[in-house]
Amino acid sequence: MDDAERIALQIVDRHRREPSQLLQILIETQEALGHLSPRSLTHIAALLDLPRARVEGVAGFYSFLYDHPVGRYRILFSDNITDRMLGSQDLLAGLCASLCVAPGAMSPDGLVSVDTTSCTGMCDQGPAALVNGIAVTRLDRPRVAEIAELVRQQVPVPEWPSEYFRVDDNIRRRDALLGGRFLPGEALTAAMRRGRDGWLQEMRISNLRGRGGAGFTTAVKWMSCRDAQGADKVVVCNADEGEPGTFKDRVLLTSYADQVFEGMTLAAWATGARQGLMYLRGEYRYLLRHLKDVLAVRRAAGLLGGTILGEPGFDFDIEIHLGAGAYVCGEETALLESLEGKRGTPRIRPPFPATRGYLGRPTVVNNVETLAKATLIALQGGQAFAATGTAQSTGTKLLSVSGDCAAAGVYEYPFGVTVAQVLEDCGAPDAEMVQVGGASGVTLASYEFHRRIAFEDVPSAGAFMVFNSRRDPFEVARNFVHFFAHESCGFCTPCRVGTSLLKGYMDKLASGQGAKMDLADIEWIDRLLKNASHCGLGSSAPNAVIDTLVKFRPAYERRLQSLEFQPAFDLDASLATARRLTGRDDANAHFDGSGEVGR
Repeated sequence: MDDAERIALQIVDRHRREPSQLLQILIETQEALGHLSPRSLTHIAALLDLPRARVEGVAGFYSFLYDHPVGRYRILFSDNITDRMLGSQDLLAGLCASLCVAPGAMSPDGLVSVDTTSCTGMCDQGPAALVNGIAVTRLDRPRVAEIAELVRQQVPVPEWPSEYFRVDDNIRRRDALLGGRFLPGEALTAAMRRGRDGWLQEMRISNLRGRGGAGFTTAVKWMSCRDAQGADKVVVCNADEGEPGTFKDRVLLTSYADQVFEGMTLAAWATGARQGLMYLRGEYRYLLRHLKDVLAVRRAAGLLGGTILGEPGFDFDIEIHLGAGAYVCGEETALLESLEGKRGTPRIRPPFPATRGYLGRPTVVNNVETLAKATLIALQGGQAFAATGTAQSTGTKLLSVSGDCAAAGVYEYPFGVTVAQVLEDCGAPDAEMVQVGGASGVTLASYEFHRRIAFEDVPSAGAFMVFNSRRDPFEVARNFVHFFAHESCGFCTPCRVGTSLLKGYMDKLASGQGAKMDLADIEWIDRLLKNASHCGLGSSAPNAVIDTLVKFRPAYERRLQSLEFQPAFDLDASLATARRLTGRDDANAHFDGSGEVGR
């Protein structure tokens, strides 16, 4: 038995030879072997009794899984627009030059590889990078030079200065959630005192809507799961915070994990679920030990496990699954596919997860912030919760503010706050453009800053990126287009091809080779993606392009060779050889440019 087979056997056995654990098995195997070799994939397929093609298909889907050797030091610079604004591209180039390695390649000695990745969730303390999967923040030239020397000296990453890995919460404004006092078990006790039906009634009164961006009413989702056929119900926490510019869930998982886990347990009390799963994005892997420690304390306190708080039949526990770099897994059905050990391809709905979700069982899928907010409702009651915010958007909202502002960080506001108020509070008096909701969200120009953050006006999953007059709206949109082209799961042709075409048009404009017809083609691709894509990734991919094309059109037009149509092919000149061979040069032998031969 070789090392690959022995390690695969140990890991597969530790995961009970469950095919649904395939992604976790692949992550751990790669950690042990450095990459997923063909032999290791073959061993895993045989041990799980799965087709080899399925195992390789899953391994090839996720950005953080490698089927080829990579450097012992894998350094991935965040390529989000806010990191670029802080100079990440120059820092990457400097590191590559210092280590004599090409971007995207591995050094000849196998020591290091340097590349880019999508947003790392560190926009408030960038530029950032992942080093062997662990976030390094606040990169600058001196720090990059120090990292290069540490790599050359082959110092193990755990022995690097702890300051490199410091991640601050940067909470700038607190309200009901971030400013309240929370004692583990208090909200759960209050909800159990009301009974399952009474607790669901409070949730209904609160009108809590999902904080992940879609805004679906939480009580309706919970009641649908409760009433669905099947006793083995599941509660899933979507901690795959992959939207560029969003990092508020990172803060909740760091400093408010007890409330998040208690929110999951409240959902279990309402629905009768016995199993809980948290899907933690791969970029937040550094939080895994902390989260497991919180779970262990809760089990010891009788807040998880069997007979919770002495209630017969109330049995519920939580397990954490890691993602491996796939933005599309933030979509709830793609997340469920990934939890089942598959490629993260969004499902066709119906059936909805509440009736047929994880492994075909009734499943509640809620965002981190949504679950944390449920604890406030248990403690205060639904009516008190609904008294804050607006009629259609009750409670408060956490905003991840980054970009051209004095104080990037997390701000908590009652729903209905104006964009202008947020800009004033974060110190952005010269803002010209704001991207609300991340790459898939809404681009606002300065004349729209009176608008309000609310589901009925400007909805947001939490991102709030600020851009002043020094920034180019076209380049912001182009960065987002590259992001979507990279993150498309490839399942449906409209998205797979459409995002690639959109990227091509934006790159053509960036090179100064654009024509007015390209702008019309971009608008046509937008209609195609919105009407024919399989899921929300494709339909939202052109949002920033269309918004900036409408609101900042000069940023596009100055990249055109001409505002008028100019054919790239000169038909009359192509006829010159024919005229010479026939000895004709009269008017009828010329193309007059109007579409007809001269008369």
